[in-house]
Amino acid sequence: MSKNDLITRLFRPEVLALSAYHVADAAGFIKLDAMENPYSWSDDVKQQWLAALKDCELNRYPDPEAQQLNATIKRVNGIADEFEVLLGNGSDEIIQLLLMALPQTANVLSTTPSFVMYKQISDCLGLDYHGVPLLADSFDLDVSAMLAVINEHQPSVIFLAYPNNPTGNLFSEAAIVEIINAAHGLVVIDEAYAPFADASFMNRLGQYSNLLVMRTVSKLGLAGLRLGYMAGSPAIIEQLHKIRLPYNINILTQVSANFALTHHEIFDQQTQAICSDRALVLAQLNALEGITAYPSAANFILFRTPQGRATEIFLSLKQQGVLIKNLSPQAGLLSDCLRVTIGKPEENAAFLTAVQKSLES
Repeated sequence: MSKNDLITRLFRPEVLALSAYHVADAAGFIKLDAMENPYSWSDDVKQQWLAALKDCELNRYPDPEAQQLNATIKRVNGIADEFEVLLGNGSDEIIQLLLMALPQTANVLSTTPSFVMYKQISDCLGLDYHGVPLLADSFDLDVSAMLAVINEHQPSVIFLAYPNNPTGNLFSEAAIVEIINAAHGLVVIDEAYAPFADASFMNRLGQYSNLLVMRTVSKLGLAGLRLGYMAGSPAIIEQLHKIRLPYNINILTQVSANFALTHHEIFDQQTQAICSDRALVLAQLNALEGITAYPSAANFILFRTPQGRATEIFLSLKQQGVLIKNLSPQAGLLSDCLRVTIGKPEENAAFLTAVQKSLES
């Protein structure tokens, strides 16, 4: 039996049809491709963090419920005691847990474009995924199209990124409420970029029995910890705990995240700086001939290049030592589009200079 025959026989067709999620090698580049917080901590804070890690019992399994971290997350985010919080190894694991809990006949609904892992994990599990295109003029929800899919397919889960990735905008609040009310299943509001947006559905959990709110500490400035969390009804969270692997949040992540979130004033200052720089970069991008940059409530900006030049400009930026994200190959609404993360002021300046040179070449 050949190796190809063995693989074909062993693995599900859904898996064979997938492509692995690709992460670009960023070594040696100004890294503005992954929506990371570019700032670190002061030496004094780092020493306090290391002191907190000193007594970690690496020979013991971590708290399987991460009770202290769970309590800190609820306190910092203002999550009422009547709701439960599920922790995951990044938001990706939470999405996977939720979709794994569904029957194979389930339908999943989101927008196009949106966070790629909604579709990636749905496809991997053999679920029927429906992506409804956003409105071309505003990147907002096409409510009538969403409601039509809800009526026809009755999706078990609807994912709405708020703000949306990769467009950066906040969907209409009224449109989201209409979708929640029409939904036959769960509606997950993915607030990964909440630190940069003055909007949230976290305080509405009590208004809708089918509402879940998901967040992550990655964009806040703790991407290396791989910690996501979802808040919602205890009855729903209980079902997900049944399939969550034990000890999924390791002890170093638990202690580090708990330490960091109790020092949230550090991240508040960094977030303010990023939002201020976001406004500057947006204005300077829009001042460049041929560039259309879109308003963002996240820590990145989507911008459209002259027709047919996105990949050329992307490669030119790489040659100049700046790595951003080329979205144009995804086509549709993202044709000719690139996405840049807001970095430190000197990184933003280098990016803008590189874009100008790319346009002139």
